[in-house]
Amino acid sequence: MALVKYNNRSILNVTALDSIASGSLNLITTNTISSGVSSSSFTSSIDSTYDTYIFKYINCHPASDGVRFQVNFRDGSSAFDATKTSTHFYTFHDEADSTTNLRYDNSHDLAQGTGYQDLNTSGVGNGNDESVSGTLYLFSPSSTTFVKHFMDTNNMYFSDNYTINSRTAGYCNVTAAIDGVDFKFNSGNIDSGVIKMYGLSKS
Repeated sequence: MALVKYNNRSILNVTALDSIASGSLNLITTNTISSGVSSSSFTSSIDSTYDTYIFKYINCHPASDGVRFQVNFRDGSSAFDATKTSTHFYTFHDEADSTTNLRYDNSHDLAQGTGYQDLNTSGVGNGNDESVSGTLYLFSPSSTTFVKHFMDTNNMYFSDNYTINSRTAGYCNVTAAIDGVDFKFNSGNIDSGVIKMYGLSKS
């Protein structure tokens, strides 16, 4: 493997993070939600083409108040029920500038669970200006040797007027390939939002 060196001038000339020897970000699919749906699924084009798949969910707005955004994975069957082990922590700050915290929250962890993984701690509000946005990474989903790691970061408008930044990570503890990803709220519909799936080029 060749050693790549950068100087200050080359870094200044970089126009995109992906230009630094990390491949290109390729848009594969866009799910645009303009009326209520129970979930938003990606069930094709998750294969060995890319080692890293990136999902960006933008202003996902719930029909119900105080609900959690969630994800699950499909490992070759028709169901989104891959076995997962995960961990979760979050920070928050309210609009009144009176409450702040950084907290590990094991109530959103899974230990060999097959249910949907919570991606945020508390409930996203359903007010007209309330939503959740974030990015989920899925690594080597087509591997039949290793577990499939995932990491998520998001920010949400909590129904009690907080900004809450949540971090979730874990792995699908299966050797079967992951070939589908599904997003939903734990109750009620997704009223609106955009979810994009990208592949990160291998070179």
